[in-house]
Amino acid sequence: MNSVPHEYILPAAFILDLIIGDPDFLPHPIRYMGSAIAYLEPRFRKLPAGQAAAGCFFALFLIFFTWCIGFLIVAAGRAIHPIFGFLIETILLYYCLSVKSLKDAAMSVYNALRHPDLEKAKQRVGLIVGRDVNPLDKEGITRATVETVAENLVDGVLSPLFFAALGGAPLALAYKMINTLDSMVGYKNDTYIHFGKTSAKIDDFFNFIPARIAVPIIAISAQLFSGKGVQAFRTAIQDGRCHTSPNAGYPEAAFSGALEVTLGGPNVYHGKLVAKPSIGKHFGKTNAEHIKKACSLMIVSSLMGLLLFWFIRALIF
Repeated sequence: MNSVPHEYILPAAFILDLIIGDPDFLPHPIRYMGSAIAYLEPRFRKLPAGQAAAGCFFALFLIFFTWCIGFLIVAAGRAIHPIFGFLIETILLYYCLSVKSLKDAAMSVYNALRHPDLEKAKQRVGLIVGRDVNPLDKEGITRATVETVAENLVDGVLSPLFFAALGGAPLALAYKMINTLDSMVGYKNDTYIHFGKTSAKIDDFFNFIPARIAVPIIAISAQLFSGKGVQAFRTAIQDGRCHTSPNAGYPEAAFSGALEVTLGGPNVYHGKLVAKPSIGKHFGKTNAEHIKKACSLMIVSSLMGLLLFWFIRALIF
């Protein structure tokens, strides 16, 4: 066989992520993206165009440059040999997925709570959330972890698969640069309110469709997982907009209905209390077992998303 059908790239990358995850000893493109952002930010800030315009040029340059690098690497691999090109694109897409690493990070919080070791649980949840963890009690830690699993199902799995289905690994890599830009400069504080505005808006735009596709995916998965599919879908429709983010509320609300827990609510960020609305207010509080259930729901939803986007890629290519 001299070639491998391109539609097999998605399942191959997905399986690779499930097996390997994100070991520290492997180089990771996302780390290079973070380094590029940190290196270029002060240089773009010096442009004589105002901070908003400089931030716009900064974001567009990095996103387009990332796509170009991905395109050239894949094209070079295919020029050497079709199978080599397949392997290269599979590896690049694998780096864009985070099913195993998300599960491992959430379960490390679960294991700390089960011992119980509240301080260790705070340290571990602090690695995956942006809120201040010191004020959190056990319920706050579990709620933060479940919310992160729900939100990162989109950012770390469904969105990369969606864009890979549309444009292969280069577009998935460009999306990861968008997501990394938002996580590093997309803040509404004094430092980034102007410079990071474009990065935040682009991230909102690119996650708009995947976040809404996530709702039926999570609902179907919840029906298979626990028979709570209708409740997950209904809660997402009712409370999906109850979030400061235009996208994060939809997967969180679907998880809220599927697990029958209240999510959202006020949290402290950088020393300031942010009054976020609650999601699924009529449900109960989270506990450590809900982290385990959230991880299982995330994995089932990831598999459902893979099947959907694999089908879409097969139609396109």
